[in-house]
Amino acid sequence: MHISDFDFNLPEDLIAQHGLAERDRARMLVVKRASGDWRDSNFSELPCYLEAGDAVVVNNTRVFPARLKGMREASGGHVEFLLLREVMTDVWEALARPGRRLKQGDAVVFGEGRLRAEVVEVLPDGKRRVHFHHQENFNALLDELGETPLPPYIKRDERSASNDRERYQTLFARERGSIAAPTAGLHWTPRVRAELAAREVELIEITLHVGYGTFEPVRVEDLREHRVAAERFEISTEAAEAINRTRERGKRIVAVGTTTARALESAADEAGRVAATEGGVRETDLTITPGYEFRVADALLTNFHLPRSSLLFLVAAFGGREKILAAYRHAVEARYRFYSYGDCMLII
Repeated sequence: MHISDFDFNLPEDLIAQHGLAERDRARMLVVKRASGDWRDSNFSELPCYLEAGDAVVVNNTRVFPARLKGMREASGGHVEFLLLREVMTDVWEALARPGRRLKQGDAVVFGEGRLRAEVVEVLPDGKRRVHFHHQENFNALLDELGETPLPPYIKRDERSASNDRERYQTLFARERGSIAAPTAGLHWTPRVRAELAAREVELIEITLHVGYGTFEPVRVEDLREHRVAAERFEISTEAAEAINRTRERGKRIVAVGTTTARALESAADEAGRVAATEGGVRETDLTITPGYEFRVADALLTNFHLPRSSLLFLVAAFGGREKILAAYRHAVEARYRFYSYGDCMLII
């Protein structure tokens, strides 16, 4: 299967630039996994599609201000870092812009010198490994000096970007560590959560910290050659037991987002039994493409994703490529809003 099999035409004006004021007013395209039939709905109606005893699994990761803008110490030239992952204390892998001029040994300062980064290595794929020097608490400095790492298709000026600091977080965001939001969680409100509880639908939290692997461009033609970069995830003993109890009772597991689905599948054995990440955090480089047999998730809530993306591959693996692309064509015709701040799809 080739990457061109996952193309679709999307008018630019359907790329959502802002989240809705009322999160749960997002539209929701409900797709029958078996038949491919669809129905136009709204996210606020999600509880109507679930039954007592079902379990909804959400990702409780929190986005941190991973975008830093500073100046080269030597020349004063502007530099922007997108922090990707911490490899050891105060040492991070980062994307740099402009990157080609930033060499090993170069230094960048932020916040008038309160934070200083030295490039200690230029990696083969163009990323930089940088060592930060600071006197104050590093996370506090990031919170003050950093910016929300919005995707490049969302356009912002500095005056309006501050609104994204909380809008680009989900209702469940607690565990700091992501550089992008698990966007299927952006529609949730206390009202929908309360309705699920009233219907005796269990809500289970797990954590997968969204990293560069989730949105890294696919650079191969043959899907078999693509690998999603490893991301960290954690499933508590309580969460694993609750998921397994639900399955044992013959009820459904609804994965909220591709990141949740990926974490669940990474922790499951061949029978679909989910194991806790004993000892804390694990890493997964599981790459899900059509042909993969899901072992845990019975339904998937997900946003509409970019063409040729690993996220679309996963959704197509879950719902079937032809069915999903047909649903996407309908979503375009019906003018659904796409991508991070856009509408959603429930595959059930």
